[in-house]
Amino acid sequence: MYRVGIVGATGYTGSELIRLLSGHPQAEITALVSRSEAGKSIRTLLPHLNGLSLPTLSAFDPDALARACEVVFLAGETGFAMDHAPALLQRGLKVIDLSADFRLKDPQQFTEWYGKAHTAREWLDESLYGLPELTPPDAYKNARLIANPGCYPTAAGLALAPILHMGVAAPDGIIIDAKSGVSGAGRSRVSVEYLFTELDENFKAYGVEKHRHTPEIEQTLQAFSPAPVRVRFTPHLAPMTRGILCTAYVRLREPLPAQTLYAQYTEFYRGQPFVVVRPLGEYPATREVYGSNRCDIGLTVDTRTKTAVIISAIDNLVKGAAGQAIQNMNLLLELPQTTGLPLAGVSP
Repeated sequence: MYRVGIVGATGYTGSELIRLLSGHPQAEITALVSRSEAGKSIRTLLPHLNGLSLPTLSAFDPDALARACEVVFLAGETGFAMDHAPALLQRGLKVIDLSADFRLKDPQQFTEWYGKAHTAREWLDESLYGLPELTPPDAYKNARLIANPGCYPTAAGLALAPILHMGVAAPDGIIIDAKSGVSGAGRSRVSVEYLFTELDENFKAYGVEKHRHTPEIEQTLQAFSPAPVRVRFTPHLAPMTRGILCTAYVRLREPLPAQTLYAQYTEFYRGQPFVVVRPLGEYPATREVYGSNRCDIGLTVDTRTKTAVIISAIDNLVKGAAGQAIQNMNLLLELPQTTGLPLAGVSP
């Protein structure tokens, strides 16, 4: 058994980590950290976790975590990990960060898009961006710090990497139209726009001028294109709890049959248990991946406009956050990547 700790245990991604890890056959939760709720039982805050044998919430203490754990998940807000992950790493712990702190390799880019200076630049080169289906397996062998991808970049990256790798796409004018459930905003987000009365029967775009996931998407896709990648990314807030539906439009340099593109996707993701490429004519829906660690992909080619349309669906709290973090842990510990993770969704 590997001993694991979760910092930020009372948030949506933290509680999802607890739920999934509680069924992991080779992981034992030995530390739960909450800076605001230390000393409390997590079951009093999150009753859906009743019945699980869990440690009492504690304050953040690197020495205590080093004694109790081998792997620590950081599920706090952006800015926490870059200030505190180095102390954990220096004590020999393996760290999986679910925030944005170590995703972007360029610290200037981080400052531009997140509005704060990066305080742990020396760790950026060492951090591994862990999108398992797109990250070389050998990269995990000596990794100590894994940057877990964002939910939108996961959906967009998995949707677009194969077509860029194929070399038939114009990489400088990709359009990504994505919709997310409200849980993507986090549990502590308090704002009028997230009230039920504002969300119900409503649907809107946000971050239209500039969204911080844009450079992460471009960085992810750049590994598959010799030419600069530029995306026009627009997120939308949908009146649902979970899920991301990502629709990407890619101009083709030359006519391409849909069957050829489908063959490329099925071959690219051969042997990847968490990516399902739907048969031509089938397109995924968020409900179909609800609660699972899958990304389902559907695609077609509009020959009239020479445009490929790729649609991906994920659960933003599982494949877009906690599930993918556990998938990264499995690879880090040389376990089968499916260990403890759900392939089937929840329905109805």
